[in-house]
This record gives sequence, structure tokens and C-alpha cells, in this order.
Amino acid sequence: MDVMVIYSSRTGNTKKVATSIFAAIPGESKDMQPIEEYNGKDAETYFIGFWTDQGTCDMRVVDLLSELEGKNVALFGTCGMGANMEYYKSIEQKVKVWLPETCRYFGAYMCQGKMPMQVRQKYEMMEKNGMSEEKIKPLLRNFDEALLHPDSEDLKAAAAFAADIVERIKNDEC
Repeated sequence: MDVMVIYSSRTGNTKKVATSIFAAIPGESKDMQPIEEYNGKDAETYFIGFWTDQGTCDMRVVDLLSELEGKNVALFGTCGMGANMEYYKSIEQKVKVWLPETCRYFGAYMCQGKMPMQVRQKYEMMEKNGMSEEKIKPLLRNFDEALLHPDSEDLKAAAAFAADIVERIKNDEC
């Protein structure tokens, strides 16, 4: 089975998850590339990773997903907001719509990732400018928690996700 792991990573979070996914894929017929270096190499299965910006992926990922035809596809991503499964699901729904109907979609793995320091500075400025404590404190708490992610548990879960997808594809082919 030919597998491509392609990722868009702004702060390194999604690259960490991509590396864990890549390592969990058995065999030698696999490759991993950042999206900006992807040269169109063909594969039958794609794991496509992205960082989250305003609840969705960046345009390079949209373009890549839109071009795939007849492929097995699984998504993975990172976002700064905490481990909120409803939010993760909404991100998945917004991203997977870019896949052509000829693709076989196998699901998504999402986890929290650290955010740039400018985000915390923005929150602190919002607090100085009068945002209520009840609104700003959860944002600051989430930012501080996100600094620890993706952690080893996140990476293990990503590897398990990839191994499960590969097994599902293999069993379906038999």
C-alpha cells in the first residue's frame, strides 16, 4: 500500500503529529512531506494534516484535498482550543467537505497544540481593555494548558489512529 503523509504546520504541532502517524504506518511504501514541498507524488492512501485557523484548515490544504480523486483519505489536525470534542468534530466537518465524492474518507484525529505567544499577548491586551474576567480567564487558562500539547498521549493516540486506518483499509482490500 502506497501511503503519503502530507501536513501543513505553522508552529510545529502538526509536524509532530505527522511524524507519529508516519512512524505508525507499517512497511516501506510510504512518504511524508510538508505541504509546501509536496510535488504531487501519487499514492493510494493519504493522511493529510493541518493546523486550525478560525475553525478550519488553510487554503493549501483545501487545494490539495480538492485535487484528490479516488483515494483513501484520513485527516488529522491540531488546534489551540482545548480538548473539546464538539469543536474538533465541527472542524472535521468543515475540512472534509473539500474531498471529492470519489474519495473514501476514513475519519479524523484532532488534538490540542500550543499557540504562538502573540495569542496570549492578545488575550492580555483584551483583559487590560476591559474584557470581563469570566471571559478572559478561561482563554488564558486554555492558552497555558495548550503549551503542553501535543504531548506524548496525543502522539500515541495519533499513532493508534493511523494504525487503525491502515488496518481498516487493508481488511477492506482483502
